This record gives sequence, C-alpha cells and structure tokens, in this order.
Amino acid sequence: MCAVQARRGAPLIDDIDRAQAREAEILSDALRDHTRRAGLAGKTAADSAAVCQTRGCGEPISQARRQASPGCQYCVACQGRIEKTKKGAKAR
Repeated sequence: MCAVQARRGAPLIDDIDRAQAREAEILSDALRDHTRRAGLAGKTAADSAAVCQTRGCGEPISQARRQASPGCQYCVACQGRIEKTKKGAKAR
C-alpha cells in the first residue's frame, strides 16, 4: 500500500512544483510591468531627490525610501497627499 501512495504522491509534487514556478513567473512579470508603467525601469536611488520637491516642504527623503522607490521626488507625506488627490479626482 505504501508503494501505491508514493506513486500517487509523486505526480502531485511535480504538479505543485510546476504551479509554484508558474506563480513565481506571473508575479515576476507583474512586477516588471508595474515598474515599467510607473516609469521606474532603469532608475536607481541616485535618481531620487534628496529633499522633497513639493513647494514649501523641503523635507529630506530617507535613503530607505530612495532605495525602495527609485526616482522618487516627494517625501512620504507629500506623496500620500498627491495620490489621495489623484484618487479623488478619478472618482468624480
């Protein structure tokens, strides 16, 4: 009986491995497409601004943010306000 279970289990493991590989491929493609749409392709932390470019703000942009979002030009607070404004405009 153990041999039968092993034989039945082997294809299942192969199917799971293939499904996981396909999922990783889909996620990789989605991330690449998102990066391209966001205009971040090829940008590095060096392309980011050191201080927020919003008029009157001038807050320093942390190195962690500059690495996480290459090419960023705004501090987290200002970026949040910009995105909230854009989301509100789309809803109208």
